[in-house]
Amino acid sequence: MYEALVITPVKDSLNTTIETIQSIYKSDGKFHYCVFNDFSTEETTRQLKKMSSEYNFELINLQEITETPSPNYRLVLQMAQQKALNLNIPLIIVESDVEVKNDTLSELIRHSKELNHCGMVAAVTNDREGKINFPYLNFKSSKKNIAKTRHSLSFCCTLLTTELLKQYDFNTLSAEKHWYDVSISRKSIQLGLNNYLILTMGVLHKPHSSRPWKQLKYQNPVKYYFQKLIKRLDRI
Repeated sequence: MYEALVITPVKDSLNTTIETIQSIYKSDGKFHYCVFNDFSTEETTRQLKKMSSEYNFELINLQEITETPSPNYRLVLQMAQQKALNLNIPLIIVESDVEVKNDTLSELIRHSKELNHCGMVAAVTNDREGKINFPYLNFKSSKKNIAKTRHSLSFCCTLLTTELLKQYDFNTLSAEKHWYDVSISRKSIQLGLNNYLILTMGVLHKPHSSRPWKQLKYQNPVKYYFQKLIKRLDRI
């Protein structure tokens, strides 16, 4: 019996993706792991196919399912929700610029069962020095071990409970957006569930490694907002 469905959406960034997959492979517990390949290059796709047998994960090539160009996060979430509901297990999202510790996934599951009316629970993100980094910088001064929050939880390393999955149909997610962490975080609270951030349990996050163009936000803000507003990239 699986404890959770774990997914990683991938769009190239092969080196960080390999590190993510390896860290999940070493995790304590029994999980069904799916990697959603969102129109990566032939080289990345070839490497993922090779790794799928070595690291025991299900590879889903979205190019075989849809003609919609990347990003296809909405489709990924819809497919993952259906898989998780069919198995009656929670969904854990680990993005391809994150490395988990051996007990991260099992601890997310434990907390999700123990915390009051839990809809979502996330591990805080750290840099290589162990300091809190993006997207949870607003929690740097928090003295709590576990923060119940109305702030949106990033999907860097986050569990969505079966209670949330049963109540919120991801087929209703807006097709006009690219990312859905804000929408789903808000809906969880609207449904009377609580969202939590575990501040004592960090995962290594290499921000935007999976989407290098977003580094422009810090390096060249004018060019970043041109792409965001004119090309309509990064819609949340």
